[in-house]
Amino acid sequence: MGELFVKICGVTILDDALSAVECGADAIGFNFYRQSKRYISPDRAAEIIDRLPANGMKIGVFVNPDREYVNAAIENSGINGLQFSGNELPEALSGYHLPVIKAIHVANAKSIRGMKSFGAITFLLDTFHEDDFGGTGKLFDWDIAVEAKRFGKVIVAGGLTPENVADVVRKIRPYGVDVSSGVELRPGVKDHKKIKEFILRAREAKITE
Repeated sequence: MGELFVKICGVTILDDALSAVECGADAIGFNFYRQSKRYISPDRAAEIIDRLPANGMKIGVFVNPDREYVNAAIENSGINGLQFSGNELPEALSGYHLPVIKAIHVANAKSIRGMKSFGAITFLLDTFHEDDFGGTGKLFDWDIAVEAKRFGKVIVAGGLTPENVADVVRKIRPYGVDVSSGVELRPGVKDHKKIKEFILRAREAKITE
């Protein structure tokens, strides 16, 4: 398996995005879900993306959006990847010219059964919460993530921190890891030291897995 994919999500500030890139993040996530505590408008995201290196993923995160909103966000923000974090059906993910990640909210082993209907795409496994679509800071059963790998590439999220990311990488051997609240000072504002530690420990664990 290749190098570990690391995504820093819920970015709202240029300095946080630059810190993540400098520390070696492969992707920056911008939450375009208006009800999120980490919401950023596509226009504001564009101001950040314009200052970032051309290489690397800039991923727009959506929750049950209409196609018009997604297309407008693509055009206005400069993102080059899409993440759908709601209850979207497979047909809602088709027809886009950018790479797509589908978030699966894991409550129990039954939660991953529907993954096969999406085909062999990249999935992000996050912790189920009745009132939130990500960024809860809560863990789920990592054994379920191991099982989910048979459906496609798996990015693990949900309660990850610099303290536990190495354990995740060694146990699950995922395609990637994703963090938001685990490297924050408060919602939407990152702790640069934690970003550096998270990425460093994740990469070290990948090398020694």
